[in-house]
Amino acid sequence: MTDQLLRRKPIEQIEDDGVGGTGLHRTLGLWQLTAIGVGGIIGAGIFSLAGAVANEKAGPAVLISFLIAGIASAAAAFSYAEFAGLIPRAGSAYTYGYAVLGEFTGWAIGWDLLLEYTAIVAVVAIGISGYFNDLLGFMHVDLPLWMSGAPGTEPKGVDPHSYKVNLFAALLCLLIAYVLNMGMKNAARFETVLVYLKVAIVLLVIVVGVFKINTGNYSPFFPFGLSGAFTGAATVFFAVFGYDAMSTAAEESKDARKHMPKAILYSLAISMVLYVLACLVLTGMVNYKDINPNAAFSSAFEDQGMKVIAIIIAVGAILGILTVLFTFMMGATRVWYSMSRDGLLPSWFAKTHQTRHVPTRITWILGVGSALIAGFLPIGEAAELTNIGILLAFIVVCVAVIVLRYKQPDLPRQFKTPGMPVVPIIGVVFSIWLITFLEWQTWVRFAVWFVIGCVIYFAYSRRHSLLNRQDRPDPQD
Repeated sequence: MTDQLLRRKPIEQIEDDGVGGTGLHRTLGLWQLTAIGVGGIIGAGIFSLAGAVANEKAGPAVLISFLIAGIASAAAAFSYAEFAGLIPRAGSAYTYGYAVLGEFTGWAIGWDLLLEYTAIVAVVAIGISGYFNDLLGFMHVDLPLWMSGAPGTEPKGVDPHSYKVNLFAALLCLLIAYVLNMGMKNAARFETVLVYLKVAIVLLVIVVGVFKINTGNYSPFFPFGLSGAFTGAATVFFAVFGYDAMSTAAEESKDARKHMPKAILYSLAISMVLYVLACLVLTGMVNYKDINPNAAFSSAFEDQGMKVIAIIIAVGAILGILTVLFTFMMGATRVWYSMSRDGLLPSWFAKTHQTRHVPTRITWILGVGSALIAGFLPIGEAAELTNIGILLAFIVVCVAVIVLRYKQPDLPRQFKTPGMPVVPIIGVVFSIWLITFLEWQTWVRFAVWFVIGCVIYFAYSRRHSLLNRQDRPDPQD
């Protein structure tokens, strides 16, 4: 039993040529990969979470929250970059954990990422719906109450039983599933255009908003105490790790060994600069107590009398945040695809489309699943399904890069994590630290999902694993 749990997929045997039955085609260049990474990182973190965390948890110190989360993320990003150049394989943390720490560790991380990525898609879709409702408000258009939000999210003064479904958020999830099923080449073009648009909107916010800053709004800088900034860091953490979902597209990169490490580091660096500047502008324009947690930037500019800018931001936020849905739904599909190809889940899911070469079945299943979460759960409850699994994945990747560096130091690495082993250890410590700030409900949901995963692994995956089949003696011998 122990041997089965710890059996590893030998790195030397991992194919990286994109053939051999994988079904995925290499079509992505460096800047398309970087755009996917930026698309996954910048989104709800700026347009929704920054305002909510500033208003409810950290005040102007939301800037510190993003910096803390960014440091932890950067330490892990170096580890991801080393693995991405060494193992250019779909699956990201699942594949890295499987190759270095064993099958059960790989399974646990892969299983958890399926929930985390799907929940992030739902959370972001709900966040976009807030900007959509704000945009409709600018145009004096009111949606029927039954389609305006999930049950229990009714604002004050509205019948508490009038909301039935967040229809717009649910439809967005289905739209992204459709785009992903167009094929990676076409889908990546769609993603890249939206990323350029999104970055332009963020730069517009920074350039115009800097002239509306009132430095008095920065005082007190820590209205919720230093612990508020730390709690905020745990909350915004999922807004600074889109590169890990991007790394699941390794088998669709033209030169994954060379481009993937660069794309990971470029996307995080670009995103962190924009996050810091946007937070400074937002908390300088509006007192943290008055920030609209649902549509922070468009509301801030509207309050400053710049309604046209507010409308542009609202439209740009809706279109730009779509890239986050794209990146994380893509990540979830590639993790599921990899687990199915390895035999840990039924191979039926690993079937790809004959001409578009994408895992169509998985994509539609995840599209419907995320739509149900987005349509019927409040954003707070949906957000509680995220974070802990990503932090655990970071821990696994940081530990694995240390283990592999010392067990197999001569492997051909395109990129090496600097400051070994200090930098990966920093990633581990920060991740554990941030986990302690998560709500107890997050732990309960994680435990339930993990138990379900253990049942599936011991009842099905352990016996159907391709490695288990290889270990069986040939009956003809």
